[in-house]
Amino acid sequence: MQRASRLKRELFLLATEPPPGITCWQSPDRLDELRAQILGGVDTPYERGIFDLEIVVPERYPFEPPKIRFLTPIYHPNIDSAGRICLDVLKLPPKGAWRPSLNISTLLTSIQLLMAEPNPDDPLMADISSEYKYNKQLFLLNAREWTERHASQ
Repeated sequence: MQRASRLKRELFLLATEPPPGITCWQSPDRLDELRAQILGGVDTPYERGIFDLEIVVPERYPFEPPKIRFLTPIYHPNIDSAGRICLDVLKLPPKGAWRPSLNISTLLTSIQLLMAEPNPDDPLMADISSEYKYNKQLFLLNAREWTERHASQ
């Protein structure tokens, strides 16, 4: 019951006061599945890209974080080819920083920030991470190319 009322409140806020560049809505057929879109930030290699994400809200939400993954391929050191995201707020302590006071809007904003500021020291994709660290121009070129190929509408 707590999950349903909290989710309803969060979705209302996401619909009426969405964070800039983020939209989120409920899957028409499943109550525990949401979809989101994040616009690539200005002055990032993801600029003008529209990235689709899937959000699965667990039974124990908000005591357990939602599972969020990219459906749109993205060239990023902290996001793997399956769309999984390496971000502390998406994991429970002790390894993660999830707290019940966080919400889906906060998580999507954190993912948007991660897109603009990758963390090459905690990579999911080691090769992209070392490219980001040691050959940033090539990384930016590849990331722009992927954005044009996969995230342009």
